Amino acid sequence: MSFLRRRSATPAGPDFDVLAMDPGDWPGNLGAGLLPAPDGSCQGVFLRYDLFGGRGPAMIIGNLPEGSPARELADGQIPFEVAQLLAALENDEPVEVLDTEDVPVMQGDNLLIVRRLKLSESRISCVQFDRSDNVLVTIASWDRPITDDLYALLKPLPAELFQQG
Repeated sequence: MSFLRRRSATPAGPDFDVLAMDPGDWPGNLGAGLLPAPDGSCQGVFLRYDLFGGRGPAMIIGNLPEGSPARELADGQIPFEVAQLLAALENDEPVEVLDTEDVPVMQGDNLLIVRRLKLSESRISCVQFDRSDNVLVTIASWDRPITDDLYALLKPLPAELFQQG
């Protein structure tokens, strides 16, 4: 996606644009988490959208830059965002990836190759795509399908959202 660019590295927030839904467009609660490296750099960001009134998230969107250890998965292992979703829902049943399918999707003028993951827990929908700046975006949703119109809602969030104050 041509509108995305690298930011200068700052220990207070991510050094890359975070692609997600604007918190102002979401009617529920929003939480954000940073994955820090030992040197203080940001190894990923995940946003937790809660529509269930504090009973667990409806969706988690992760942004993991190239080199993030959370991107390194063994065969059948679930993405970090799915594990976070399960933990937040206090669901400790074992879940694994059964299959993947690549699907072309348009986001504005950009063509995304979206990888749909089929999981052993059928109530979880999960998709992933790589951005032009090598950031992996993963969307994990609980008990609701991820449809193509969701991609139109994704946009870079302002860096100020992630600054420590």
